[in-house]
Amino acid sequence: MPAHLRSVLILGGTGEAAHLAELLSGRPALRVITSLAGRTANPSGIAGETRIGGFGGFEGLARYLRDEQIDILVDATHPFAAKISEHARKATGKSGTPLLTLVRPAWERQTDDRWTVVRSLEEAAAALPANAHAFLALGRQHLAAFAARCDVRFVVRMVDKPVEALPLAAFSLITRKPGKTFEEEMALFECLDIDLLVSRNSGGRGAYAKIEAARRMGLPVIMIDRPNSPKGDAFADVEAIAAAIG
Repeated sequence: MPAHLRSVLILGGTGEAAHLAELLSGRPALRVITSLAGRTANPSGIAGETRIGGFGGFEGLARYLRDEQIDILVDATHPFAAKISEHARKATGKSGTPLLTLVRPAWERQTDDRWTVVRSLEEAAAALPANAHAFLALGRQHLAAFAARCDVRFVVRMVDKPVEALPLAAFSLITRKPGKTFEEEMALFECLDIDLLVSRNSGGRGAYAKIEAARRMGLPVIMIDRPNSPKGDAFADVEAIAAAIG
């Protein structure tokens, strides 16, 4: 680590990233910047500075690291944000900036889980049984793979109302944040008569309530496996990253 830190850039969009910004923002002589993609219209308050929008590829990110004199880059994005993570690796390789990566532990199948594990969105769409009423626990940018499944009814949950039509033949849309407890998620699934859940293996505690709800209800889950883990300095939690920064 640099002997005298001036600034840390956090690639965010996750609860862990916001928590890390909070942990670091109180440190003297340390500038903390969190970068958000801008998919959420009104992100919750984040400690330190925030910037919204992309960088223009890895070269743009490398230029930002240089122009803003960033001492450490922290990739605390979603485990499935493969593109920005790849840009982070290339940009830090080009700029020489140290890169710390948050890799939250993946969820592990429990005894009563009824998982079908697949490798991609396309495999998940193909694995859906005909006439299912499926809850898609996915972001709006991941729905196109399910467009051809006209024989399936979908429920899509989003934090913000989409500005463009969703590419699904038959669906219901609910705009709310995920439930914090399995009881909340069970009540929602029962009310909507859900008989199957589609989810990415995001890991962590924040989004696990729906997985536990499916287990307790005996619902099958099509679980999309995460991409390969990144190489380099990887950490399982933000406290370890904060300690490494010093």
